[in-house]
Amino acid sequence: MANADETTAVEKKSTSKKAVQKTEKKRTLEELFGELETITAELEAQELPLEEAFAKYRKGMELLKECNDAVDTVEKELQILEEA
Repeated sequence: MANADETTAVEKKSTSKKAVQKTEKKRTLEELFGELETITAELEAQELPLEEAFAKYRKGMELLKECNDAVDTVEKELQILEEA
């Protein structure tokens, strides 16, 4: 029975993470870059505990992926406009 409970907890975490990502996608590219710059500055300037540094690094990588996705979307839109 513990296995079912663990699976449900993982599914809930996955679902809530997707909901957060959808909410975060409403941010502008400038906001994403600003948050990424803040995280980078914190990692460079502070002596952080290892776990906190890894958490910030992970968040930074997620933001970087969002930035790349947003830029890719804009590039595709520009290609469509150029072809028209």
